[in-house]
Amino acid sequence: MAKTILMNDIQRKPEDADAPSEMLYQGRWLRLRRRGRWEYAERNNPGGAVIILAVTPEDKVLFVEQYRVAVQKFTIEMPAGLVGDLADQQHESSLVAAQRELEEETGYRCSRVSFVHEGPSSSGMSNEMIAFVRAHDLVKVSDGGGDTTENIIVHEVPRSEAGAWLLARAKDGYSIDPKLFAGLWFIEHAESFS
Repeated sequence: MAKTILMNDIQRKPEDADAPSEMLYQGRWLRLRRRGRWEYAERNNPGGAVIILAVTPEDKVLFVEQYRVAVQKFTIEMPAGLVGDLADQQHESSLVAAQRELEEETGYRCSRVSFVHEGPSSSGMSNEMIAFVRAHDLVKVSDGGGDTTENIIVHEVPRSEAGAWLLARAKDGYSIDPKLFAGLWFIEHAESFS
């Protein structure tokens, strides 16, 4: 279906939205850019990120816990990672990255993955796109815990208790990414996306 652009849409677009982009800072993983009066972050890897919706054969949702320096808190997240961030994997797809990250972080391998949805991680701050991917037919193959730079704890939470468990962790002082609740919704409605 073709999208119709209304004159009102064009008039609502900020007048500096198409200004040239200026590099303010380049780090190993991020760039800070300015376009007109807008500052935003970009990932250096072109593939964005992936969040893995993973449910064990025992109907438990997989969550990971790790300390995130940017927010200065321990966080609860779904298994996730950058797409194409490894030197030999620069052109990998979000589906391949999901399988790699799932096993690395949780110790589970899946027989297949399916794309669910993609959208911006924080549209006012970054151009990063995040893909939600559903992992199917999980099998435990190791303890997980991440790579040598990570210290990840894996949590297996019964699907029927996952929302309440996340809210309880928030009361305990953990940082809970709101995208987890979208992920739980996607898990419940995954059949319409597979």
